[in-house]
Amino acid sequence: MYNHIWKKYLPIIRILMKKSVSDEQVLDLNRIDFERAGTGRKAGYKFKIDFTDGKVGNVISGSPLAMHLAQVIMEDDSAREILNEHNFEVSLNTKFQLTVKNVE
Repeated sequence: MYNHIWKKYLPIIRILMKKSVSDEQVLDLNRIDFERAGTGRKAGYKFKIDFTDGKVGNVISGSPLAMHLAQVIMEDDSAREILNEHNFEVSLNTKFQLTVKNVE
C-alpha cells in the first residue's frame, strides 16, 4: 500500500542515514501522498522504528506505514549496508516529518 511512496523517498532516506552519523536529520514528507494511498488518519501516521544490528528492533506490526518503510529499507542493498554499520531510530510525527537519528 505504501511501498511505492517509500521507494520514492528511499534515495533521500539513505543520504539522511549517512548524514545522521554526525547529527539528527529531518525530512518533510508530502502529506497528500500518504493520505491518497492510505485509509486516512485512522491508519496512524505516527511511528518509531528502531534499527539495531541491521534488523528492526521493536514491534511495528500495528503500523502499516512503519512496516512498509522498514520493508523498503531492508530490501535495499545500500541501505542494509548502512544499517549493518550503525543503529538508527527512524520516526514519523503527525506533521509528516521523518526524523533519522543515529543511536550508537
